[in-house]
Amino acid sequence: MPAAPILREIVRQHAEMAAFLWTIYDWHLLHPDENPDMDEERLERLIERLDAHLDGLRVAGEAGLEIARERYAEYPEAGELFVIRMLKAAQPIPIRQLDLEKVREYLRVNGALPR
Repeated sequence: MPAAPILREIVRQHAEMAAFLWTIYDWHLLHPDENPDMDEERLERLIERLDAHLDGLRVAGEAGLEIARERYAEYPEAGELFVIRMLKAAQPIPIRQLDLEKVREYLRVNGALPR
């Protein structure tokens, strides 16, 4: 049975949204008092959306990683690098289980965050 076609535009949107949502999530954790509207329910929905966009990229397989790399080449920012790193993990890691200090250090060492 042939593989389903990859809709590159949809996969690109998954990559962009995952990078964007990671940035919002990380910013909120570093500055929890700056957005009083981000209550536990909204934070949980944000995490669910982030995990879902990463899953969308994973379903696309190598094309998902390729598109994520293209996004990073065009926008070498922390969110885009985060997406690539998450796609390269041997097993999917739920956002809630990440060691955020290790994630930030990885982004810093690779030039996506200031030192």
